[in-house]
Amino acid sequence: MNKEQALAVFESYSIRRIYDEPSETWFFSVVDVVAALTDSVNPRDYWFKMKIRVNTEGGLELSTICRQLKMKAPDGKMRETDCADVQGLLRIIQSIPSPKAEPFKQWLAKVGYERIQDMSDPARSLDRAREYWQQHGRSEKWIQQRMMGQETRNKLTDYWKDHEINGEDEYAILTNIIHQEWSGVSVKKHKDIKGLKTQNLRDHMSEAELIFTALAELSTRQIAETVEATGMVRNAEAGKTGGKIAQKARLELEQKTGRSVVTGENFLPPSSSRKELKGHDDEPR
Repeated sequence: MNKEQALAVFESYSIRRIYDEPSETWFFSVVDVVAALTDSVNPRDYWFKMKIRVNTEGGLELSTICRQLKMKAPDGKMRETDCADVQGLLRIIQSIPSPKAEPFKQWLAKVGYERIQDMSDPARSLDRAREYWQQHGRSEKWIQQRMMGQETRNKLTDYWKDHEINGEDEYAILTNIIHQEWSGVSVKKHKDIKGLKTQNLRDHMSEAELIFTALAELSTRQIAETVEATGMVRNAEAGKTGGKIAQKARLELEQKTGRSVVTGENFLPPSSSRKELKGHDDEPR
């Protein structure tokens, strides 16, 4: 199956999902949905007990409407977890007593069909992203920088894809090399500094952090194109060189301003720490 992974956000909860191109269907992580609807401190345990209860009460095996698919766990590894399409989730939601059920159904109806709309009109996804950031208080200047950075990122990953870089794991390794070089910290450490867990780091970067990330990735791509880098070793070398270019600019700016570019500032809501996903239904391999 050709799958594209992405995160969707309901309230402050991240819902992992996979899009299956052949069937044009989104599959969502059930345990993430359970966490969002119940606020349970252990959604994995809640889901396990719920399957037993529903089976006992009505004879329905909820597992039969789920599929085991690999999704990225909080530790960054790909692990199998129960997933369901929109129809399956609607059945599961019926068995969860939650005041969020109806709002979630409306949200699900919207995000469940976003990818189909995006395929016919890619501008929809850009407009939706801009609207999302506006609703969360981002300035127009920040939004423009975020979108420019994403375009720079897309061009780099397109190059990698055409030059023997395969899969999300290799993308993540190269991304971390570039990030470590320009910022002086790994992606994970940068997220820790900002107090992030499942959130997207770039969505919580300052304007300066976005600019230096884009500079590092732009430099990396242009260097890779110049030397025709192919495979992990050559692209890693290009990543280190590109990252060092942005690092030099960062250090010069910090010397002039007396302020660190890498910052703990973020856009987390005050209640975010209470709503982080816990206990994902992810079994170690």
